[in-house]
Amino acid sequence: QVQQNVERLFTRFVEEGKATVRLREPAVDLCLSKANVINLKTFLSAVRLAHQGSDTGVLPLSPLVPAKNSDVEKPKTKMIITSRRDYPLTKSFPFSLEHLQTSYCKLARIDTRVLCLKKLRKLDLSHNHIKQLPATLGDLVCLQELNLHDNHLEAFSGALCSSGLQKSLQFLDLSQNQIQALPIEFCQLRGLVQLRLDDNALLRLPCRIGQLSHLRFLSAARNKLPFLPSDFRKLCLENLDLFGNPFEQPNPLVPNIQLKIPLTLLECAARATVNHRIPFGCHLLPSHLCKDLEVAKTCRCGSACLSSFIQITVTMNLHHVAHTVVLVDNMGGTEAPILCYFCSLDCYSQFLDRHLQSNG
Repeated sequence: QVQQNVERLFTRFVEEGKATVRLREPAVDLCLSKANVINLKTFLSAVRLAHQGSDTGVLPLSPLVPAKNSDVEKPKTKMIITSRRDYPLTKSFPFSLEHLQTSYCKLARIDTRVLCLKKLRKLDLSHNHIKQLPATLGDLVCLQELNLHDNHLEAFSGALCSSGLQKSLQFLDLSQNQIQALPIEFCQLRGLVQLRLDDNALLRLPCRIGQLSHLRFLSAARNKLPFLPSDFRKLCLENLDLFGNPFEQPNPLVPNIQLKIPLTLLECAARATVNHRIPFGCHLLPSHLCKDLEVAKTCRCGSACLSSFIQITVTMNLHHVAHTVVLVDNMGGTEAPILCYFCSLDCYSQFLDRHLQSNG
């Protein structure tokens, strides 16, 4: 289909037998090279007329000779660039690309031309100087692998986590950056199978990390994690690496008491909403209350608590959530502290009794 479907004709090098026809649908570039100049000009003239809706009978196609299969270049699906010198500055990337690597190119930002490659499945931007990710990166709805290793990132925006990447993204490498925390929305990337967070400055992992039900490989070595979120227990991993984090020594006998007695009306309503699975949304409640409800804590008894709770850290053997565990420290340990919440003094007392008996 050519009529009303030609985005642009690139004819700057037509005298050298080269030209490019950019189509709208499908979004591809038809690259012509080594063509007879006269025949090429005739062909481009025919394309222009066809685009404008001219009758096929008046198109100057008679002198054209069908190309041999060996002369037709297949659409380019893979491009690897590993130096600044080879980075294309004056020509566009082929729209047909499915795998693009631009490493060691000293990029300070993601090229807007890359964001137009709607067929991309694998994007490798490792070893650059990228500080921020554009929200339009989420428009690459086919993207399965994103490698941002060794950049200058300080954050991974919540907008990306709420984009089309929710369903498509399976591999994400954010290692060797400067990220201190990931947003609450991060756990909406539920298609993730492999996640690398090594060598950042992470102070915590997302509190709803257990929602990443497809996650099988997690690496967050050499960060600043003092403990793991309680939701970490829900993971089912094949491989886990948390080596080199400054994990705190758990002490269940020294609780962080945030319990307010009697409970406020807000706390009672919030607990009832979560416990009884009452539907809520921004059309019913203020957005800040919705966010609080989405990250409500869960007591050992199964009940929810919002801002009134007792918090402790307990020891968890990481083999409970992963088949293969890299040692946590040089002492050969495979245990780490994990947060634990209680909705009442009664629940905490019951836990404490069992803890003291087992260690008595």
